[in-house]
Amino acid sequence: MRFWRRASQTVALGGGYAFAALVGLQADPAKAFDLSSLDVFGLFTRKDEPPAPSAATLPYKLDFDLGEADDAKALTRTLQDASLLYRLRQDAPPDGESLSRRMAADLNPLVDALWSQGYFNADVSLVVDGVPLAVGAEPGAPLIRALEAHRNRDAVPITVRVRPGKVFGFRKIDIVERDRAGSAAIADPLKVSKLKAGEPATAASLRAAQAGLIDHMRAQSHPLAKVVELRPVVDHAAGIMDVTYVLDPGPLAGFGDITVGQTDEIPPEVVRSFIYLEPGDPYSPKALADTRKSIAKIPAVASVRIREADKLDGAGNLPIFVEVTERPKRLLGFSARYSTIDGPAVKVYWEHRNLFGGAERLRLESSVFLAPRIDGTKIQRFGDFERSDLGGRFAFSFMKPALDGSRYDWLLDGVATRERVGTNRYGGYTARYANATTAIRYRFSDTFSVQAGLEVERGQTSDVLGQVDYTLVGLPLSVNYDSTDSLLDPTRGIRATASFTPYPTFLGSTVGIYQAKAAISGYYALDDDARYVLAGRVGFGSISGASLDEIPATRRFYAGGGGSVRGYAYRSLSPLGPFGQLTGGRSLLELSAEARIKITETIGIVPFFDAGTAFESSLPDGKQKLQMAAGLGFRYYTSIGPIRVDVAAPLNPRKGDKPVALYVSIGQAF
Repeated sequence: MRFWRRASQTVALGGGYAFAALVGLQADPAKAFDLSSLDVFGLFTRKDEPPAPSAATLPYKLDFDLGEADDAKALTRTLQDASLLYRLRQDAPPDGESLSRRMAADLNPLVDALWSQGYFNADVSLVVDGVPLAVGAEPGAPLIRALEAHRNRDAVPITVRVRPGKVFGFRKIDIVERDRAGSAAIADPLKVSKLKAGEPATAASLRAAQAGLIDHMRAQSHPLAKVVELRPVVDHAAGIMDVTYVLDPGPLAGFGDITVGQTDEIPPEVVRSFIYLEPGDPYSPKALADTRKSIAKIPAVASVRIREADKLDGAGNLPIFVEVTERPKRLLGFSARYSTIDGPAVKVYWEHRNLFGGAERLRLESSVFLAPRIDGTKIQRFGDFERSDLGGRFAFSFMKPALDGSRYDWLLDGVATRERVGTNRYGGYTARYANATTAIRYRFSDTFSVQAGLEVERGQTSDVLGQVDYTLVGLPLSVNYDSTDSLLDPTRGIRATASFTPYPTFLGSTVGIYQAKAAISGYYALDDDARYVLAGRVGFGSISGASLDEIPATRRFYAGGGGSVRGYAYRSLSPLGPFGQLTGGRSLLELSAEARIKITETIGIVPFFDAGTAFESSLPDGKQKLQMAAGLGFRYYTSIGPIRVDVAAPLNPRKGDKPVALYVSIGQAF
């Protein structure tokens, strides 16, 4: 690096090759430990204040003088990150000679930091009481005397004097392929590299271009692609840089053998059943990412490591090695939620993630919630509270994944519920029921699965249409497709579910009905970083085979609530029967649209529109108008998912609907 600096002062076109080292060998400020940075608000420490003067040490203070530089604030931060003097400012050296050596050692990293930002003609010096120390100079007696003059008096004032000059830009950008015969591996390499003539020639842009070229080739099934040479040439007189990348695409390859290694106490065959890659499939980084996500769906898995071999096998394919670590087997949790419309609820749950040693999951959960009054009365004081104002739910779910190492999973679910649903203004229903469902699921891929099973439910419901005591025995069938990139915060892809369940009387049902449900949501990112995402959802439902009053109220359709049409009370949108009370419907239509906008990396806003209702007929018709709502959501993005705060207002409210509703939860609305 020093040779390049000396040579660059006399040769207009020279020293460019050393910039490759600068791109890869940046000073890493994270290796310096500054515990005072833990005091985020500066309440207890003042890390910019030097230690107190003493006879035994020479404390110093550091000032950065960048003259009239346009981006002085950002450039100062870059220089501070690279400066050893700055990082060690709380560690005062014992004497002037030691401090002068520290100053001399700081000049080259400062120059490197300036070059990384495209300032190749920068002038840098360190000045103490008018005595300068320039790049390449050795600290002399005048500087040491100037330093020692401050002993036991005050902190040595060191000024980092920088005249950065202008930012160099790219002029000529070449991307060549080594030993390549025939057509180029990259049709438009400049587009892939994202380098443009005239843009600042920074180290970050060069590194990003190199990574972009390699990522593009790997996505084209060239897993061993690499940039073998980077040739930057700096013209100091013209203030420009020419750069040439020499790319080795490597051979076209597929996936080789997939070896499942460490799995802790999870059977390797269970892990293997969630891997949908097969030897010979075209190599793809996306396929590896999808595999990692697929394996992570096993509840017992904590982390997934996928390692690629460094060379191809005899068939010209790349072997893959998979390792997983296991989560803690037992989990105990608690959650609480509150909505101005839905009211409060608390839930406790317990889970075992490897019950019998085959990655089986058993989950038990119990919740208690406030059941809304639907008879026109209100809870005005504590003495008005009755036992019937509390609802409860107990549920269990069991999953045994990968039966005999196959892609079949066995599911067993059960629930017992006592609830009251509705509003004071429009009434609702009360229900007590118990349900048990067992099913077999087959996974075609990490995105598509089908499921079939047996369901039994026995219960009692009561509403304005009367009381229904019922037994339902059905054969639920469902399909699920999910190509989204995230469970809690999807930005791309499609999520779709559809189910059909017949409850024929010959199986033991007291009322023969046929129920169909479907929902599809789509997500489209307008930019590569997914800062602007359009999201939409459509929900549909239908019941046929019986009249409305014969169908249990819990099986009828209702809209409204935080996961449906926000702004309206939970399950309060449906046809009205006698006395203007809710009856539920035999069909359902829901529509939602959102624009998810990230303002910063952690803060976002989401304007949204919802519409929907339930219909008396078995299919949605035009006899009932859709209830509509609009609102604004706020998102705080965390590592586990966004914290959602939605404020919604009905656009065509009915008498009795509240003017605004608030929802708080984790994850997007859909």
